[in-house]
Amino acid sequence: MISANNVTYRVGKKALFEEVNIKFTEGNCYGLIGANGAGKSTFLKILSGALDTTNGEIVITPGQRLSVLEQDHFKYDSYNVMDTVIMGNERLYQIMKEKDAIYAKEDFSEEDGIRASELEGEFAEMDGWEAESNAAMLLNGLGISTEYHYSQMADLDGSLKVKVLLAKALFGNPDILLLDEPTNHLDLDAISWLEDFLIDFENTVIVVSHDRYFLNKVCTHIADIDYGKIQLYAGNYDFWYESSQLMIRQMKEANKKKEEQIKELQEFISRFSANASKSKQATSRKRALEKIQLDEMRPSSRKYPYIDFKPEREIGNEVLSVEGISKTINGEKVLDNVSFIMGHEDKIAFVGGNELAKTTLFQILAGELEPDEGTYKWGVTTSQAYFPKDYTAEFDNELTITDWLTGYSPVKDVTYVRGYLGRMLFPGEDGVKKVKVLSGGEKVRCLLSKMMIQGANCLIFDEPTNHLDMESITALNNGLIKFPGVALFSCHDHQFVQTTANRIIEILPDGSIIDKMTTYDDYLANDEMARKRTVFTANKEDDED
Repeated sequence: MISANNVTYRVGKKALFEEVNIKFTEGNCYGLIGANGAGKSTFLKILSGALDTTNGEIVITPGQRLSVLEQDHFKYDSYNVMDTVIMGNERLYQIMKEKDAIYAKEDFSEEDGIRASELEGEFAEMDGWEAESNAAMLLNGLGISTEYHYSQMADLDGSLKVKVLLAKALFGNPDILLLDEPTNHLDLDAISWLEDFLIDFENTVIVVSHDRYFLNKVCTHIADIDYGKIQLYAGNYDFWYESSQLMIRQMKEANKKKEEQIKELQEFISRFSANASKSKQATSRKRALEKIQLDEMRPSSRKYPYIDFKPEREIGNEVLSVEGISKTINGEKVLDNVSFIMGHEDKIAFVGGNELAKTTLFQILAGELEPDEGTYKWGVTTSQAYFPKDYTAEFDNELTITDWLTGYSPVKDVTYVRGYLGRMLFPGEDGVKKVKVLSGGEKVRCLLSKMMIQGANCLIFDEPTNHLDMESITALNNGLIKFPGVALFSCHDHQFVQTTANRIIEILPDGSIIDKMTTYDDYLANDEMARKRTVFTANKEDDED
């Protein structure tokens, strides 16, 4: 168990948290939610001990081990993957290193023998002999193949490092598990595996995530941060949303009845206060009026941007034709003879574990990269807007937000441009901020403003929900659902894919594709059935042998 007792945390004069009292108990998974800037990551750091409270204390049941998903992707570059994962249980790793050092001695003394014996006993009690196999199971579950298990961390790309650090956090059955955005940069198979792992996990989990489907799958409780307080709800994210909305409606209805009562009392007092025969009744009503207090309806700190893609031109029947596209990157063939025709009502989700393949295809279709083989052709009625996965270069300049967006606007009018910025939660004074100092979420909102102002009828998104808060993801999701044009996108948000796409294209490890006109849930269900049939057939053949 871990609890916060009267915790206050101040940044300068501002209190980010004020006298927070909350208890997280064994066997439950808590989703920590709140608007950007509400303090979700900060609260996790306070729970982990990485930040000291201004007042109050964090209490952990004595003897329990706490594990945290680390965010520094370069911290373990001098270690190999297996060692990094086992470091998730610090004491076990220390025992392993001390044992190795003792056995490596040339002059092995009697004291060394006694110490080695003690270490071996503790090592066995901690299931040390199973450490590497348990670490390998976590790595394999997250999609890191055996060939990488003893590679140097420095040699891995960013997405693999994220998975290794997640395996490190999960290793050794910690009593308390703190996860900050664990699904970021994970492919959909890895997310599904993590969901199953956390559902079966019997200890305490506290997780921050912007993935609504993920929170619905794994959470038993929701801890909602709003205005420096944390309110606990039993149930998953959807239950929290319905409960919080119901609470607001009930408070509004109660206040409405109180306001009507107040009006009636005030009218009576005004009418009869000067009437001697009614003075006692008027005085009684004054007392009743003084006792009525309206429920405080403090507005939430959550803010939803307004995302609405309006194409300037209606799209025709001929949209996009892709013929035999192949591409090799750094000696790896990521696309192999990819062909498909896009219809005028298609919203295609590209899925699969090869992130590079999806990004490469989008870069080719956006005209930023040439294929090695094959061709593609956009229809004459089409216009494209592209959201790249890596948008660093886009903001590497000295422009203000207003000047940056004006450069993409067909109307070179500041008022017109600021209207789009206002929809995306950039008030007037924010327009003079330089784009290079924006946060990740602010840069994404800028790019979405750019796509809206361009008025394209074909949208290409490469992981647009990364760095967005829940409110912005919901707004983007709804904006794309009602968009009358076509879209090609990749996204790790299950709910986003399920509610938006009417067609799924999976890019396989060999660079070829599977193309299905279906929803994402149906695609996964059919894929699971295919896997079961494969396993059944293999088992049947084994029995016959």
